[in-house]
Amino acid sequence: MRPLLPAVGLVLAGALVFTVLAVSAPPDPVPAAAEWPAETLQQRLKRLPGDYRGWARLGIQYVEQARVTGDPSYYAKAEGALATAARLDPRDDTVLTGRAALAAGRHEFATAAELAGQAINANPYSAAAHGVLADARTQLGDLPAADRAVNEMLALRPGVAAFARASYAAELRGDQDRARTFLEYAHDDASTPADLAYTRHYLGELALHQGDLDTADRWYTQSLEAQPAYTPALAGRAAVAALDGRLTEALTLYESVVQRLPLPQYLIEQGETRIKAGLAADWSLLRAQRRLLEEAGVRDDLTWAEFEADHGDPARAVRHARAEYARNPNLMAADALAWALYKAGRPKAALRHAEQATATGWRNPLVRHHRAEIERALGRPARTGPTPGFDPDLPALARPS
Repeated sequence: MRPLLPAVGLVLAGALVFTVLAVSAPPDPVPAAAEWPAETLQQRLKRLPGDYRGWARLGIQYVEQARVTGDPSYYAKAEGALATAARLDPRDDTVLTGRAALAAGRHEFATAAELAGQAINANPYSAAAHGVLADARTQLGDLPAADRAVNEMLALRPGVAAFARASYAAELRGDQDRARTFLEYAHDDASTPADLAYTRHYLGELALHQGDLDTADRWYTQSLEAQPAYTPALAGRAAVAALDGRLTEALTLYESVVQRLPLPQYLIEQGETRIKAGLAADWSLLRAQRRLLEEAGVRDDLTWAEFEADHGDPARAVRHARAEYARNPNLMAADALAWALYKAGRPKAALRHAEQATATGWRNPLVRHHRAEIERALGRPARTGPTPGFDPDLPALARPS
């Protein structure tokens, strides 16, 4: 899932949640400057505590801050703001969309889909609600419904957020050319440094997962030129360096990445790069982040299934993967369950889930590698070939972003 979010602890290594900030309804008309001086949203809410849409927008901003900073404590702030909005008007589409965005950030995708559907019933023209619905349906494994939501969003408000979702939908179907085309549309439409950084980063991700390290690095570099503080692009440059064998450079870059944004995905990438360089991995910060996310109400069995399968206890990986798949039977969860079962010595049980993970034609290199290894263990010819540039010692670098 592309994080608006996305990714989350958000992702984060599995969340395809996008922020609704770029696609939410425009604010109410602002009176002339002579009527009152410029004010923050918090100041406006002190003056107008009954502004339910203002409370909803504040909640949405807190959800976005959780993504940008990696600080899950913003979820509690978002919950408080959105609860106030819901008390004032529980049926407003902006309020419902904000609540859906919070649920998605916490990986409660069934709840997110339900709330987004209610928002659409209240206002069928809400591009933001269709966007959150698309993200949630993708995570729930209902790709046809996700495609319908994306198409509605494209019709209502074509732009960066809609094109990015359309790109990801095409990527999940294995149509990499169309995925790139939609991202190029998004890049052409980008008008702010943040949007330029975002679209260039994901163009880099597409190139990285196709093994084109030079093109990937070029896009990541241009992303940082647009917004030097955009940490995902810095992580992309670290990944390119690691895959290119420049491990000292990669570790230096990862140190900067995790100091800025200590998300589980980046901490795992850093640890795997240390192991590749012959150093010991220190997972203590990763475990601390896991506790913080759990305390904030984020359920991320997907990340922990993948981590335990590669670096911990395969039996625990199976438990996490089954829990994730039961809630969100998407392609990523199917792949995680397949790999966990394989690492636990059960390749026959794993094959069915590996086949599901590749059934749409999705060409993610890690997913293809997992299926090939499972088929090899069963004495069958692998139906998925290797991807150029993929390194099985650095699996986190090929995980969906």
